Amino acid sequence: MSMIVTMKKRNEQGQLMIGNINAVTLTEHYGTPLYAYDVSQIRDKARSFKQAFEEAGTEYQVAYASKAFSCIAMVQLAHEEGLSLDVVSGGELYTAQQAGFPMERVHFHGNNKSRQEIHEALIAGIGCFVVDNFHEMEILAEETRNMDVEARILLRVTPGVEAHTHAYISTGGEDSKFGFDLQSGQADAAVEKALDHSGLHLLGVHCHIGSQIFETTGFVQAIATLYQYLGHWHTVYGFIPEVVNTGGGFGIRYTSNDRPLEPGAFVEAVVKAVRNESTNHHMPVPEIWIEPGRALVGEAGTTLYTIGSQKEIEGVRHYISVDGGMTDNIRPALYNAVYDAELANRTEGQEEKTYAIAGKGCESGDMLMYDLPLPEVSPGDILAVYSTGAYGFSMASNYNRLPRPPVVFVENERHQLVVERESYADLVRNDLPLSSNELR
Repeated sequence: MSMIVTMKKRNEQGQLMIGNINAVTLTEHYGTPLYAYDVSQIRDKARSFKQAFEEAGTEYQVAYASKAFSCIAMVQLAHEEGLSLDVVSGGELYTAQQAGFPMERVHFHGNNKSRQEIHEALIAGIGCFVVDNFHEMEILAEETRNMDVEARILLRVTPGVEAHTHAYISTGGEDSKFGFDLQSGQADAAVEKALDHSGLHLLGVHCHIGSQIFETTGFVQAIATLYQYLGHWHTVYGFIPEVVNTGGGFGIRYTSNDRPLEPGAFVEAVVKAVRNESTNHHMPVPEIWIEPGRALVGEAGTTLYTIGSQKEIEGVRHYISVDGGMTDNIRPALYNAVYDAELANRTEGQEEKTYAIAGKGCESGDMLMYDLPLPEVSPGDILAVYSTGAYGFSMASNYNRLPRPPVVFVENERHQLVVERESYADLVRNDLPLSSNELR
């Protein structure tokens, strides 16, 4: 068994425990598929990031990147832990408002914010826009002028530093849809325009170099590159950054092959690099912001499925199917993401066999994993897939008209439903019947 599996707690009957609650009990109560979160793990991670900054003695914000997993209860949890919040759409902003999250701690990301989204965010009084392009800057300038308000902004820049990660989730290099390019002069022009607009208050810069990062070198290199330009802007424009945001992308453990760093290691490296570069360029140390998303919620989440049909092809593969798949976890189909899993309802059984875990979606590519060793399975067994807390629920779909699963929070030996399971009625709620009178 892999490291992540053997670390999971089990009761005397060999059944998986999630937050000191029997996973089988959860499935009996809520059904499957089911997203189950151990809330204590989320709190521990949040506090670890914050504690590292406190020990470093620097001004900071730890902003939860809510695209990883957003619902009202999760946003409320982020508020309880004193986090700021990243949103990337009007929908995520609305969720934050419904959760009662302080708008002054909301940062609005996105490479194509609509005028309506920008207007709504200004009305809400959010703390910061992470400006991605000139089009957005012009809309912001117009809206702030029309509303007679000021918008605090960071400029997202691409430092040309890429972490060792999958091509689909690399965002720090020059060839990216995100941000102002540093080397081409785009960022220079953006700084000049931002400083020229009376309705914009330029706080500083933002960069994000990738996802699932297991080392600090990329962050240090990106910060050094940022300060080359910050030093230039200080000389030319007299600009001194109040904030440097180094993004997120901190890796988690999906399988025993992953070796993620502790939160403190990332924070220590970032703080040291920013301090050194600030000293070298004769500037005060700015407030440092980071944006963990997956790192806060990923390992806290487990998806529970019920095993159904099987198909064994002698000498080829033994398939077992579960009652979910790509509709609740698109990552394996999207970019070959790998997970650990095991039976939640028992550990005993006959000698282990190797299985391929198939989803119920009508696609040959709906495979959650290959070559998973399990005790011989039977229909009705419960499969637990670990570290699904990030981008499972967020990227879930209704393909094949499958209702999306519910979400349950588990903490202090209690469990609470925080997102209801969709019903068939939910699937057709926005459908309209065909009427010949309405055809145009």
